[in-house]
Amino acid sequence: MHNVIPTRSSRTPSRLQTAALLGAAGLLASLVYVQTQKRQVERDHPPQGKFVDVDGVRLHYVEQGEGPALVLLHGNGVFASDFELSGLLEQAARPYRVIAFDRPGFGYSERPDNNHWTPEAQAQLLYKALHQIGVERPILVGHSWGTLVALAMAIEYPKYIRAITLVSGYYYPSARPDVLMATPAVPGLGHLLRNTLAPVLGRLLWGSIIKRMFAPSPVPERFQQMPKWMALRPSQIGASASETGMMIPAAARLSARYAELTMPVAIIAGDADQIVDPDHNARRLHEDIAHSELIVEPGVGHMAHYAAPERIMDAVARLEASLTPGGANLRHQASMHQAPPSLH
Repeated sequence: MHNVIPTRSSRTPSRLQTAALLGAAGLLASLVYVQTQKRQVERDHPPQGKFVDVDGVRLHYVEQGEGPALVLLHGNGVFASDFELSGLLEQAARPYRVIAFDRPGFGYSERPDNNHWTPEAQAQLLYKALHQIGVERPILVGHSWGTLVALAMAIEYPKYIRAITLVSGYYYPSARPDVLMATPAVPGLGHLLRNTLAPVLGRLLWGSIIKRMFAPSPVPERFQQMPKWMALRPSQIGASASETGMMIPAAARLSARYAELTMPVAIIAGDADQIVDPDHNARRLHEDIAHSELIVEPGVGHMAHYAAPERIMDAVARLEASLTPGGANLRHQASMHQAPPSLH
């Protein structure tokens, strides 16, 4: 008999096999790390608001104050706490009953996979939610991606929405390199990424992303209270990626209907916004909605509700004054409220 000498490939793993094993180990380690951070941040920051169930979707919201209803709709990547940290919710709660939702998939609100959560779908869900909690004819304030939801609500329910204030919004389709960040929303691969590598990468890039959002102002200390891992949980990364991917087609659909808006509209933007071009969006929208008011804040970036919450409340109060005889008193209350420290 001849002895069979094993070849090298039968004795030791190939480089490809070794790389595959190391990659699998890395993904497993990332998965464990991400799940640990998720559980920890949810223990440290439990929900502080109320819940309402609408069409099988559980929505979380924060409510303060009494008076006419004012609804706050946050942007992509954050949740309702963003309005608390900015000081806008506190200012608004003096003359208004303020409701700030975690939009579907953000904070502690659910985002079932059986729906494509376009601005129109979110508008319908929030419209039903507001009815359930006894809100009639609110004024809306939307920031960034939340402006698309505010516009959808105003277009679809014009007799229900009294007025809208749009802050740092994206209103018209344009080329955006950040659509590449929509990969975690892709079925299959996206599920793997948002549960392993995407949160880790997001944590590494957190500082630079936030710096660009606030530029040219420094990131305010109060924003540092935002729990990073609440925004980096797999569910919220999936929601953020999905909204990034649908932003351009959503703006294209909605922009074809802006002429239908007849209620009072205020448009607020920072002229130094590095996320959304104020000329292509805010100024153009003001031209398309002839009866709108445009406020452009000099030296202010994308997070205008931190830099100028008092300007937002003044704009809301002017909308209120144009709608009701008692609005002038509400405007006075909003103007008398002390503003948080300047970012400049």
